[in-house]
Amino acid sequence: MRAYERLLNYVVVHTTSDEESETTPSTKRQFDLAKKLVSEMKALGISDAKVDEHCYVTGHIPASKGCENAPKIGFIAHLDTAPDSSGENVKPVIHENYDGSDVVLGNGRTLTNALFPHLSGLKGRTLITTDGSTLLGADDKAGIAEIMTLAEVLIKGEKPHGEICIAFTPDEEIGHGAELLDLDSFGADFAYTVDGGPEDEIEYENFNAGKAVFKVKGVSVHPGDAKNRMVNAALVACEISSMLPAAETPAHTEEREGFYHLTDIRGDVENAEIDYIVRDHDANLFAAKLETLRMIEKTLNGKYGEGTVSLTITEQYRNMIEKIRPHMHIVETAKKCIEKQGLKPLDVPVRGGTDGARLSYRGLPCPNLGTGGYAYHGPFEHITAEGMDKVVDILCSIVETYAE
Repeated sequence: MRAYERLLNYVVVHTTSDEESETTPSTKRQFDLAKKLVSEMKALGISDAKVDEHCYVTGHIPASKGCENAPKIGFIAHLDTAPDSSGENVKPVIHENYDGSDVVLGNGRTLTNALFPHLSGLKGRTLITTDGSTLLGADDKAGIAEIMTLAEVLIKGEKPHGEICIAFTPDEEIGHGAELLDLDSFGADFAYTVDGGPEDEIEYENFNAGKAVFKVKGVSVHPGDAKNRMVNAALVACEISSMLPAAETPAHTEEREGFYHLTDIRGDVENAEIDYIVRDHDANLFAAKLETLRMIEKTLNGKYGEGTVSLTITEQYRNMIEKIRPHMHIVETAKKCIEKQGLKPLDVPVRGGTDGARLSYRGLPCPNLGTGGYAYHGPFEHITAEGMDKVVDILCSIVETYAE
């Protein structure tokens, strides 16, 4: 079975995670895909395939004859889809022999070359899009499909390989995906997450990341008698936003440039809350951003009274490059295998997070490979069948290289 055929089966399973949940997995619906994958893995011949109580799917493919001393390689992808856009009732649309032009998705949305200039380069491929009403879920069900297709190839005995360790994790999209993976049981010497963009990508740097929540407690009195008494919590929340650098937002930054991203603001005169995610590749600049937020809290409490503004900062993950550097053979091997497919490796910093970052800090070096997808987390998400085939070929090449 080709990888894209598996993808079409997986995306119809609703697996959106919930960042407000305090359980793992954050949503029970992720078990629906997990159990489906365990059944499929067992049918392929992965006898130890299982899903644990926290929705971590794992399985192992023993080394082929003569390759028992090869490194144990892990391949990891995540089950959940991002809460940014609906992942329920996904209806993928297939455009065979795509002509490279704009694509009318439906729901008033059009996938255009103006917004996505790479589209013309996909001409002649089998393009898979949404119907405009949901995300597609290729992030990261494409990664799952590609790893499962790799497993099928290896089990058929078509490629020499060392032991292969497979894991599908919950809740990556909300920053919790790597927390409870049992690394001792997983057993890999190093791993790759298959969770990136175009098929030629190799990523081993990511943002230092944190979440910041300001809570504002106002003073509500009758507006006719409010002078020198009222503190409008909603206006204070707006003031917080105005105190941050206007150009340091996702819409104004690229590559290794950091940002403050306002994700939610709500409230009234009496109470308000304003939420940010904070990102920077540079550890010192990241620390400076957090200090700016603390200074805003201090300044506004000095202005409106102690206790008016309270700030909670939660650090989410760190830049994996610090843990990858001692094991750069993992990256160099991936680059060579990408080149073998006639592609030029695209070495890009991740402007987001990945399970690989947390896993690297837990002791499992884990760079990230592309899946062949584009425009994740929304209704413009798309991928090609041929791009997914290339990723499978890259994964096979990595396995063969380490088995030599």
